[in-house]
Amino acid sequence: MPIDESVAFIPVRIAVLTVSDTRSLAEDKSGDTLVHRIETAGHTIAARYIERDDKDAIVSHLHAWIDDPEVDCVITTGGTGVTGRDVTPEALARVQDKEITGFGELFRWLSYEKIGTSTIQSRATACVARGTYIFALPGSTGAVKDAWDGILITQLDNRFRPCNFVELMPRLRER
Repeated sequence: MPIDESVAFIPVRIAVLTVSDTRSLAEDKSGDTLVHRIETAGHTIAARYIERDDKDAIVSHLHAWIDDPEVDCVITTGGTGVTGRDVTPEALARVQDKEITGFGELFRWLSYEKIGTSTIQSRATACVARGTYIFALPGSTGAVKDAWDGILITQLDNRFRPCNFVELMPRLRER
């Protein structure tokens, strides 16, 4: 599936939210990995923050970025497991207009090739909220690499054919 080099690249403004009770910016390897990949692909880091595993706090942060015209897309890392503190998918459910079900399905399929049935413990998900894409990735560096390299690098590239998320951005708020 090709990149159409005859089309000019459009950088996406991406906010990165790490969900963790234990990490600081200095220890956020998955966040660092994500930021590096985003910037290497030519996109812009619109914001970066670490939020604790608290559904209301995550929802509040998501609302702020969804309403910020300088943020086109939010990518979260962490909080997608099945333990009691893992609440990122529930936070997304509270802000979403439309779930992108295929994202989680495709992520788990890609992840299965590397970690086998352990991928079933991931609740990676994605949605559109008031015209903003939100992708929730697991908190491991490997999962971030799988999601970016296997899905997001092409879907957030307007030159990717036959279609991509970027070309839909102007129409996400249609009613």
